[in-house]
Amino acid sequence: MTRATDKAAGIVLMGFDVDGVLTDGTLYFSSRGDEIKAFSSLDGHGLKMLQRAGVEVALISGRSSRALELRAENLGVAELHMGVEDKRTLLKGLAARRGIDLSRTGYMGDDVVDLPILRACGFSATVADGHGEVLARVDYVATRSGGRGAVREVCDLILRAQGKWDAAMKEYLA
Repeated sequence: MTRATDKAAGIVLMGFDVDGVLTDGTLYFSSRGDEIKAFSSLDGHGLKMLQRAGVEVALISGRSSRALELRAENLGVAELHMGVEDKRTLLKGLAARRGIDLSRTGYMGDDVVDLPILRACGFSATVADGHGEVLARVDYVATRSGGRGAVREVCDLILRAQGKWDAAMKEYLA
């Protein structure tokens, strides 16, 4: 096992940034001011698989949008936190309320604003097109870009590291 998979093996709560991780980071606005986001179905199914395997998922974003609310609802993600300026404190609070040590939490972010939370958790990951300062400081760098399957790659890595991959795939291979 690699250092990243060793760390991913103990994760029970995994947080994900949104813009630049679950999306490609591009911000679209309609002429009425509505924010539009594009999400990868690969990433979405990875999040569902992770949840079914018993890993709690949290979406933690510095921005707020109705599109993200709808996506979280669609994926069954109860822990949606928007407009968060201090993501590290939020993660610490989530872990404390569940009696989880921070070493059993993970986070995937892409920009320097994510460094405090990435450095605080037990497993950290980023997208292939993440900021250089983030790329240099995380446990795992996905081969895919934000909004293009990077989240799915990390979900699969966690499932494999925890020995849950075969069980997760069983329903598809029956």
